[in-house]
Amino acid sequence: MDRTTDRLQSLGRTTGYKADYAPEVLETFENKHPGNDYWVQFNCPEFTSLCPITGQPDFAEIKIMYIPGRRMVESKSLKLYLFSFRNHGDFHEDCVNTIMKDLVELMEPKYIEVAGLFTPRGGISIYPYANYGQPGTKYEQLALQRMAARQPV
Repeated sequence: MDRTTDRLQSLGRTTGYKADYAPEVLETFENKHPGNDYWVQFNCPEFTSLCPITGQPDFAEIKIMYIPGRRMVESKSLKLYLFSFRNHGDFHEDCVNTIMKDLVELMEPKYIEVAGLFTPRGGISIYPYANYGQPGTKYEQLALQRMAARQPV
């Protein structure tokens, strides 16, 4: 068995879905190319959460792009994590920032950005965006540049 995946708990096993926000399901594996800068992108077109005030469902596409450091997020665990928001009440902006912060804490990427394209409710759509670059590095500058250049979707 590949030593970089020995500790993974979700991949290849029966899927158990959490009933509420569950950052503990996130898992990582070793990046075999930490000296290279390259993008990894995930799209979750079926993200759902609940409005913390009304309890009504909110639907979105969540887009995650990152430049990995030493660790990378395992995709099935990411899916289970994102699906754990299904019964979680939080505002759109909070969901996007929570996802980004959890992934920064988990894998310490060189750079990461998370965008939420929430479907309209009450005639208004909300598209929150958050990013992070490792402090004191060129990735911190990248975060500032991408935030400044961010165009509406």
